[in-house]
Amino acid sequence: MVYTSLIARQRAFFQSGRTRPIEFRREQLQKLYQAIMAAENDLLSALYTDLRKSAAESYTTEIGLVLSEIRHASKRLSVWMKPQRRRMPWLAWPSTARIAPEPFGVALILGPWNYPVQLLFTPLIGAIAAGNCVVMKTSELARCTATAIGKLIADIFPADYVTVVEGDRETAEALSSEKFDVMFFTGSSNTGRAVMAAAARHLTPVTLELGGKSPVIVCADAPLDVTARRIAWGKFLNAGQTCLAPDFVLADRRIRQPLVEALNRAIGDFYGEDPQRSPDYGRIVNRQHFERLIGYAGASQHDADDLYIAPTILTDATATDPVMQEEIFGPILPVLAFENLDEALAQLRDRPTPLALYLFTKDRATQERVIAGARSGGVCINDTITHAIGWSLPFGGLGESGMGAYHGKASFDCFTHRRPVVNRSLAFDPKLRYPPARHSLATVKRACRFLLGD
Repeated sequence: MVYTSLIARQRAFFQSGRTRPIEFRREQLQKLYQAIMAAENDLLSALYTDLRKSAAESYTTEIGLVLSEIRHASKRLSVWMKPQRRRMPWLAWPSTARIAPEPFGVALILGPWNYPVQLLFTPLIGAIAAGNCVVMKTSELARCTATAIGKLIADIFPADYVTVVEGDRETAEALSSEKFDVMFFTGSSNTGRAVMAAAARHLTPVTLELGGKSPVIVCADAPLDVTARRIAWGKFLNAGQTCLAPDFVLADRRIRQPLVEALNRAIGDFYGEDPQRSPDYGRIVNRQHFERLIGYAGASQHDADDLYIAPTILTDATATDPVMQEEIFGPILPVLAFENLDEALAQLRDRPTPLALYLFTKDRATQERVIAGARSGGVCINDTITHAIGWSLPFGGLGESGMGAYHGKASFDCFTHRRPVVNRSLAFDPKLRYPPARHSLATVKRACRFLLGD
């Protein structure tokens, strides 16, 4: 295959042992940190060109998060790498045991186009911290950002250690068919299935960060203005092209119309009377996605030449409409009504497991009832998106929305094999466990309770 020699060179680099010392890992993280700082303007410019992201949005949702992850990993790396002692049963006495974190080896990271800096560099940080070599595939839909990332990486790392591969879907398929030691993919569920099938041919462990239709439940006791602001912020960030974006709203029928009005007010407050002229509102990534979204939005305001679709609240959608069947991934938000919470939870149980579940209510009993009654990758109560910000919580999906998790230590764990190591003394070797059997089964059962422990 075309990438076999590249992977072989990276495997040789890994097997040399150079990536294992903590000093090396910290040095590479620091190189990455300094390079991102130096390339900040180039990255901001590329993100604006690809997605019309404002500098403030690009920094807070991409560059700032990445820099925070690097600082966190650098400070805590010695703790993460430290072997963890474990107790052994009396049957193995005398012995010591530990779990030794080991890098997988050569990792493949397949990045998406919607947050092309954050969603490529965050797993890279985990892979470097864990001591791996890395091949990264950037998305061809964010070409300017891909070029900027490729130059940044080539300037600081040898290709035998970390490298960027640019290309289209065929490139991603060719890379996925190669034998890596671990794979990490962020993208759609359909492509995630293909990546997982390719990984299965080599029994390669894979982390899938996918998406789905993340619902918002709004109960009657929720304060409408703050609820609307937080929903609108999470939905229309990056023009709705966020895997965690609220995909649809289920609102208590009593407050559905006031909520719709509050959402429209929030949109006006954020982006003005004409969001197309707002410097804080992005664009759809390409014409193909634009046409797909127009099929959902119908007569909403849009401009094909500018790849612009206005923030749109749909009030006439039903559960069987096409907009309610697939992940929207754009600035369109259906708002449906429910009569009671049981009805809302029943609707969610009939759907694939989403990446996130959002709930707005002050009532603690309702909060616990929804957490217990609806499955999701993560839960955020009285806000959107913020449960995935930063390094303190693992971020990942469940079922259709993905498998595995990352951020902070979870990123280190994602690229680490937890290797058990037992060291037993040769000085004592009772014959109890060796054949032939010397005791009755009843005696063996009693001994096992003691020798193996509870």
